[in-house]
Amino acid sequence: MDAAMGRFFESVSNFFGGAGDQIPWCDGRTIAGLEQEVAEAAHGASDPQRSESIMRLSWALVHSRQPEDVQRGIAMLEASLANVSSGPLQKREKLYLLAVGYYRSCDYPRSRQLVEQCLEIAPDWRQALTLRKTVEDRIAKDGMIGIGLTATAVGVLVAGIAAALARK
Repeated sequence: MDAAMGRFFESVSNFFGGAGDQIPWCDGRTIAGLEQEVAEAAHGASDPQRSESIMRLSWALVHSRQPEDVQRGIAMLEASLANVSSGPLQKREKLYLLAVGYYRSCDYPRSRQLVEQCLEIAPDWRQALTLRKTVEDRIAKDGMIGIGLTATAVGVLVAGIAAALARK
């Protein structure tokens, strides 16, 4: 019985806590190392090397647990996408990382839009397909939570009205 209760509470915790997505995280030490790499690449590295360093840093930032880092990564990727002179594969990568960033920022509709653009370029790209499923699951979960909260609020309102009428 205790094991069943433990599994129940764990599943409720996972439901509300968002456990289960397969998107990796990145730590601050890795980000600091990549920031150093970008700074060094700015002084004498070739354009492709600088670009690679910036993409690695962008990847790390959007995979960070720190919201400020995620926002920095989004800003870097949007700026590089605006100045896109790269091919479709680079655009696909940037769109995917932007979708991850917006997912981490809880802007699920924007994340879904970006992952769909990514899939227009590469329809069978497994990483993007997995992210789309993760985003859609999260949108559905948030909708269920919203419906539950609305139903609770309506129930409390009806109970309050019933109590007020009972007093009269």
